[in-house]
Amino acid sequence: MKIKVLGNRVADVKLRIYEPPRFFEGLLRGRHFTEAPDITARICGICPVAYQMSAIHAMEAACGVEVDGPIRDLRRLLYCGEWIESHVLHIAMLHAPDFLGYASALDMAKDHPETVTRALQLKKIGNGIVACVGGREIHPVNVRVGGFYRAPAKRDLLGLVPGLEAAHEIARDLLKWVSTFSFPDFETDAEFVALRHPDEYPFNEGRLVSTKGLDIPVADFEKHVIEEHVAHSNALHAHLAERGPYFVGPLARYNINFDRLPAGIRTQASDAGLGSTVKNPFKSIVVRAVEVLYAVEEALRIIRDYEPPVRPFVEVTPRPATGAGCTEAPRGILYHRYRLGPDGLIADARIVPPTSQNQKIIEDDLKRFVEAHLALPDDQLTLRCEQAIRNYDPCISCATHFLKLDVERE
Repeated sequence: MKIKVLGNRVADVKLRIYEPPRFFEGLLRGRHFTEAPDITARICGICPVAYQMSAIHAMEAACGVEVDGPIRDLRRLLYCGEWIESHVLHIAMLHAPDFLGYASALDMAKDHPETVTRALQLKKIGNGIVACVGGREIHPVNVRVGGFYRAPAKRDLLGLVPGLEAAHEIARDLLKWVSTFSFPDFETDAEFVALRHPDEYPFNEGRLVSTKGLDIPVADFEKHVIEEHVAHSNALHAHLAERGPYFVGPLARYNINFDRLPAGIRTQASDAGLGSTVKNPFKSIVVRAVEVLYAVEEALRIIRDYEPPVRPFVEVTPRPATGAGCTEAPRGILYHRYRLGPDGLIADARIVPPTSQNQKIIEDDLKRFVEAHLALPDDQLTLRCEQAIRNYDPCISCATHFLKLDVERE
């Protein structure tokens, strides 16, 4: 992270992501449309479900297929598992140590052993959902275009209920715990963008809506979002053509869909000190805890109402067409678009992950945040910047002490 300071003002902030491109969009060209879910799952070991689901929805849109009933419910259940495991990993293992002054979760565990142990138990329950529905915990293998290779029996899902009931109490306690943290006095003025569904807190479906007037179908994503290469980073930067950088993730979902949360969870969010909108990125850790609680309750609801489908998938026949899909990965909207040929082979692919969509707003927010903390020594400023970057849960946040800070003062 390079900061240029002129007097007492931050003139520029550049966050350099040096990981080389992996060219997954190129790897997909020429592959059969049914291969996309398994290939794209390998993009991330923390949120493979999101990549699978976005790929599947895009393929089904291209082929004119809509899936509902128990198969749709199983997709939501699978997403519940991923949200639980990803959010809890971020909250307890990566971000909480920043707030409490520890170098790592291992150091924090010495003083908070029960909290860390219960968080790991909660994460394991999320893993169990993904394994039960998806076939294994990492890079699930039971997911396919049109549904699943095998639908779990009712008894399989009921076996998850005792763990989820225990998880409910742990999730409530986790929310109460993170709400006691001390949060810097900082707010972003970003435009928040998330899916919005007529009836549900969003996982897989909805329109793309923002806090400043955007309201479009997923298929129009590329008409409004522009991705650009920047000289200082291998990560693309995205912005809205109309207004500039935007913010995706839990804060965006919460701010746009607060009214879609169950009444009881809205009450617990209020008890944790949150209003119906949250603009302080540091409080994203609290919003993630709210979403963990929601995912636990939603998983229990789905399991109790579940009846196995007659068939675990619907047939999907390829056709020459283009389809787009967008789902809510733990860290924000994840967009896929594919163009298929008449033979069912992928002619073109585009994937826009949430981290790249947040890159520009991360830099803009850091510029304002750093300016208020210029008096700190560089080592302390580095730690505060790491904490600020982790607010957005980028893929790099799984590293600790990852930031090399270069402050140029004039």
